[in-house]
Amino acid sequence: MRVSLLLLVFLVQSCVLSKGAAAEPQRPNFVVIFCDDLGYGDLACFGHPTIATPNLDRMAAEGMKFTQFYAAAPVCTPSRAALMTGRLPLRNGMCSNKRRVLFPDSKGGIPAEEITIAEALQANGYATACVGKWHLGHLPQYLPTSNGFDFYFGIPYSNDMDRVNDAPKGRAPFWDPKTEYWNVPLMRNSKIIERPADQTTITRRYTEEATKFIRDNKDSPFFLYLPHSMPHVPLFRSPEFEGKSRRGLFGDVIEEVDWSVGQVLDTLRQLELDDNTLVFFTSDNGPWLIFDEQGGSAGLLRDGKGSTWEGGMREPTLAWWPGQVKPGSISRDVGSTMDIFATLHALAGVDLPTDRVLDSHDLTPVLRGAGASSREALFYYRGYQLMAVRKGPWKMHLMTQDAYGPASREAKKHGPPLLFNLEHDPGEQTDIAAKHSDVVESLQAKVSMHLGALVSAESQLESR
Repeated sequence: MRVSLLLLVFLVQSCVLSKGAAAEPQRPNFVVIFCDDLGYGDLACFGHPTIATPNLDRMAAEGMKFTQFYAAAPVCTPSRAALMTGRLPLRNGMCSNKRRVLFPDSKGGIPAEEITIAEALQANGYATACVGKWHLGHLPQYLPTSNGFDFYFGIPYSNDMDRVNDAPKGRAPFWDPKTEYWNVPLMRNSKIIERPADQTTITRRYTEEATKFIRDNKDSPFFLYLPHSMPHVPLFRSPEFEGKSRRGLFGDVIEEVDWSVGQVLDTLRQLELDDNTLVFFTSDNGPWLIFDEQGGSAGLLRDGKGSTWEGGMREPTLAWWPGQVKPGSISRDVGSTMDIFATLHALAGVDLPTDRVLDSHDLTPVLRGAGASSREALFYYRGYQLMAVRKGPWKMHLMTQDAYGPASREAKKHGPPLLFNLEHDPGEQTDIAAKHSDVVESLQAKVSMHLGALVSAESQLESR
């Protein structure tokens, strides 16, 4: 009887311990899907009338849609650096007024002293992978595997770089996705495995590598960064998507990206990882309007890639996390891709670095419907120049410059500044500065404080 009683106690204790262990939550997984040159109006769930995006529509229906979410810069390299570091490109060293992006002959890249999301998570037990376009330096010390990623598969810079010598001059090659004018390399970790990369299958192959990484790391926390090369021109899609979209070639490309998102989410569901995985979908900057039908649309927003008008930096953004993010929710808070840095740190239980100035704000309360973003203002930079500032509904332009076009135009300074109420006028059509001199004065004071703090903070860091 005594033995039986002891055995019963042992079984009860084991059961309690087992339940306790099972109840202990595993740290969440993270997936960041980052498009290239996707416009605010290029998805069905953001208003496009003929591009079919059923997987992204479902992601929006099951998660949160952000209507006022911004890239940190209107072009590739500085925007990606800001996402990775949670810092304005002016702080992380990845901005320039001469060459706004890195090229195959560039000798630089993301500074070694910067801390990427991947480095922070990797140091805390996360498996990490970058699958897609990197564009933060192609030399060994700048590649993803030198900056916190266990694995890399992708093209190290934009897919229109490295034209072959006999490529036609001007824009002609961009119009034919079947041309072989591009000599971009496809890399696995630090080795080139294919050159030129077969870009007709690039979205499909990114997707296969991404879902394989998820399956291989289903039993441990992971961070997957999936920066697509599309819809940056030249446009490519797999044969299965050729002629599929009513929007033509551009629509085919977007619909294949949508398929890719569906594959990632389906993999998470199949592995029963969906309720423990936060997925963000967004883009690096607005549409490249110079390419007409080959470029995207900013919808009701003004201008596109290369400008600090809304169309250049406001992005279609979704967040998905079943059980944590309320289905069908909409956030109208101002957010930024820089905020992903602080958000992932908070959810992973990783302390933010304290030895540098961050421009990142934790979006956890927004995602869980428990509060608003702590972001007070948003500053719009193009290279080293502060072009505009937004606080609440008000956006003040100190300088403006058109999106990339056939002719390069100098930035235009505005005195007095231009002022728009973005909640009344998201297309920035009516300057109301004359009617709201008090708002202009308040925003000018905000700019002065920001620039003063910027100089002070960077001086302190340089003196260390």
